[in-house]
Amino acid sequence: MPVTPSGAQRASLHRSARLAIVSIAFALVAAIAANHPSPASAAGLKVVIIVGPVGSSTANYIDNAKRYAAQARSYGANVVEVYSPNATWAKVKSVAQGAKVLMYLGHGNGYPSPYGAFSQYSKDGLGLNHDAGRGNSNVQYLGEYFVSHYLKLAPNAVVILNRLCYASGNSEWGASLPTQHTAKIRIDNYGAGFLRTGAKAVFAEGITDAGYILQNLFKTSRSFGSIFQSSSNWSGVRDWQFASGRTPGMTGWSDPSKPNWYYRSVIGNLGVTAATFRSS
Repeated sequence: MPVTPSGAQRASLHRSARLAIVSIAFALVAAIAANHPSPASAAGLKVVIIVGPVGSSTANYIDNAKRYAAQARSYGANVVEVYSPNATWAKVKSVAQGAKVLMYLGHGNGYPSPYGAFSQYSKDGLGLNHDAGRGNSNVQYLGEYFVSHYLKLAPNAVVILNRLCYASGNSEWGASLPTQHTAKIRIDNYGAGFLRTGAKAVFAEGITDAGYILQNLFKTSRSFGSIFQSSSNWSGVRDWQFASGRTPGMTGWSDPSKPNWYYRSVIGNLGVTAATFRSS
């Protein structure tokens, strides 16, 4: 026959039960807070969104950029937009300083490519307007030299490259698919200049939506690596990682959805969290 606890024992058990319930409640609140930080924690963070000249596709790129801009503003970010035909190097260099997020949509000019030897002055950077107000086809490539020497981003900043050729390891439309070795070199090279600006990660989404990156940066505490995996386009079937040869200590990660289909990548310090990104 079970022994009924005395009054003191029952009180102790009840108190223990209450404490356990309170502890669980606090744990749940902490878990929820980790994934849903206060909007104030993102207030005022600078997001710079750039669209370079891409000919007849420019309007479509700008539509996508405006959607990203609205998304970032909904989190309380201070968003600066620079769009072709006025996205010159002088303008971009001026507004990009101190950005927490630098997002670029436009042409990519990477290496290796069919266009000759590597040049730090034209490869693995930004494709911008050569002159302001002169249409959407006057492209000037500012390579990693200009990015790394003249842009100073905020500590733990993130760069997002969207709809570029080469940045995620991919080739141009109509060209043969790259080998894994070629994709690795392209990812490593395209990240190198941006990682010397103060950025801690460079995400490249060649053909897929990049809005999930903004959502995670501003609304969760996930690591950059976990953010990469959180995309609705994450495959995980044939993903692979590598140690960067261009930027020691950094890690690259590719997630092809099909063999040699290198349209998603990230490179950087993938252990940095979104909470650290917002707080520093």
